[in-house]
Amino acid sequence: MAENTKLETNKQKDINLEKIVTPGQLVMKRFLRNKLAIGGVVILVAMFLFSFLGPLFTSYGEYTIFFVKDGVEFSSEDHKGMDPTAEGVKVYNKAKPSKTHWLGTDKDGRDVLVRLMYGGRVSLIIGFVVVGIQLVFGILLGGIAGYYGGKIDNFIMRIVDVFYCIPTLPIMLIISSIMLAYAIPQELKIYVLMLAMGLLGWTGVARIVRGQILSLREQEFMVATEAIGLHPAKRIMKHLIPNVMPQLIVIATMGMGSIILAEAAYSYLGIGVPFPLASWGNMVNTVNDPVIMREYMNIWFPPGFCILLTVLGFNFVGDGLRDAFDPKMKR
Repeated sequence: MAENTKLETNKQKDINLEKIVTPGQLVMKRFLRNKLAIGGVVILVAMFLFSFLGPLFTSYGEYTIFFVKDGVEFSSEDHKGMDPTAEGVKVYNKAKPSKTHWLGTDKDGRDVLVRLMYGGRVSLIIGFVVVGIQLVFGILLGGIAGYYGGKIDNFIMRIVDVFYCIPTLPIMLIISSIMLAYAIPQELKIYVLMLAMGLLGWTGVARIVRGQILSLREQEFMVATEAIGLHPAKRIMKHLIPNVMPQLIVIATMGMGSIILAEAAYSYLGIGVPFPLASWGNMVNTVNDPVIMREYMNIWFPPGFCILLTVLGFNFVGDGLRDAFDPKMKR
């Protein structure tokens, strides 16, 4: 009888162990229950595959120009050395969608679908790089301000206030004018754009990190790290920052959508990614031509639609992560 009771107790313990769910599993379970978040993941995976793997399946690049001579189409890669200005030869621009060019060609005779792929790659890379810069500066300065407090906190937060008050658009216009005046190479402009967007946008991250660390630094586990003489840098990076990671992940995910929109706006205004490098923003810029806007929707609508889908995808995923990490959510 005693043996049976012992066996039942052990079985009950095993059942209880099986029911234990780790915090990571709990977050994943909440996230997977969010249909909008899963939809966002599907959208983003599709966009990444389209932008990074799509160009591998095309026979020409984003700079390939198509011409027509006597009704026969050819590309600048297929007929290198041919004079595009020769009699009977013209740029195959503003072509309607066809079997050869699924989305037609743009005003310069380049395939819209191919440039859409390369443009997505540029826009997504800009988003990741800018978010990375913002996180580095925000975590570093916000962590130092929150941990040390006092005069250091006051000094860093005044820096944050100054950067927060800087008007981004006028600064970007000034930077663009300076690069134009000093004839900065076009290929360097994209790096300047990413650096400027990163340096002007880290203040929100710093404030959130500081606020979280101010509430965490007096917890028992932090008192214990101080008692054993752990270096402040290790306390911040190994014990405080990991506890802020859920908020940072949500900030980064939702920030990606905002950055892609900002890049599109800057490129639309002519101060973003320089032509002929493709980005979704400078592809939408062609809508400035009234004729293209009215009669050639195939040139400007696809990049605009890709921007819409990608931003929605990041926002859905960000909302899903925020709800999943929220400890107040019911299981």
